[in-house]
Amino acid sequence: SGNNFEIVIIDDGSPDGTQEIAEQLEKIYGSDKILLRPRARKLGLGTAYIHGMKHATGNFIVIMDADLSHHPKFIPEFIRKQKEGNFDIVSGTRYKGNGGVYGWDLKRKLISRGANFLTQVLLRPGASDLTGSFRLYRKEVLQKLTEKCVSKGYVFQMEMIVRARQLGYTIGEVPISFVDRVYGESKLGGNEIVSFLKGLLTLFATT
Repeated sequence: SGNNFEIVIIDDGSPDGTQEIAEQLEKIYGSDKILLRPRARKLGLGTAYIHGMKHATGNFIVIMDADLSHHPKFIPEFIRKQKEGNFDIVSGTRYKGNGGVYGWDLKRKLISRGANFLTQVLLRPGASDLTGSFRLYRKEVLQKLTEKCVSKGYVFQMEMIVRARQLGYTIGEVPISFVDRVYGESKLGGNEIVSFLKGLLTLFATT
């Protein structure tokens, strides 16, 4: 790609073999390219970001899921978009241009669309996909946002964009295809939906 990169892998003691595979990749590509930074147990997405940032040496950080539901082929497009508009954040969107979702049942699609629609109506964030996590950030912007954000779980991604708008950061968007994981199961359940609605109302009341 011509881009100087490193891959920081944060694994929270998951039982799916992520850490073992990462160790194999580290042997193949070297510890300067593959940085495995595991944690003993699940401590939440926000703290995983902070943990990863401590070990990232670059000026820009791309956040993505490691199960390939976020395809690496979009990363060069994120970089191009960032350079084109000198954006602070470039967010992958499933709801704009030729973006889309593959492998979800109707219920999951309705939940995602509904969550996004409610967020757009209540918060008017100026970005089309609030619940996705495939994003490129300037490192210092990501640091500032993680300091400001208080949400956990599903709401965290949404708060990141809302706080970014509040702080005057610029956001570009790149249409992406999201493909549901082949192995493992989604963590989205009833508790997550209730947490999302509570978080949405909290953000509405405080922003």
